[in-house]
Amino acid sequence: MTYQAPSWRTSSYSKGSELVNCVEVAFGTAEVAVRDSKNADGSVLGFTPARWRAFLTSAKAERLTQ
Repeated sequence: MTYQAPSWRTSSYSKGSELVNCVEVAFGTAEVAVRDSKNADGSVLGFTPARWRAFLTSAKAERLTQ
């Protein structure tokens, strides 16, 4: 089996010095991975595609609280 490193993406809203509060996302066939852009060697969160869509739906609806 060949392992392919994820292709990490940062939001187009993250530009220049604003990268201090960013996350990066990598999309696989069975998992969506999320990591802190400032700590690329740190922990990675994994979501199923369905859970990731649910998270995005909640975030877009501003139902998440601090």
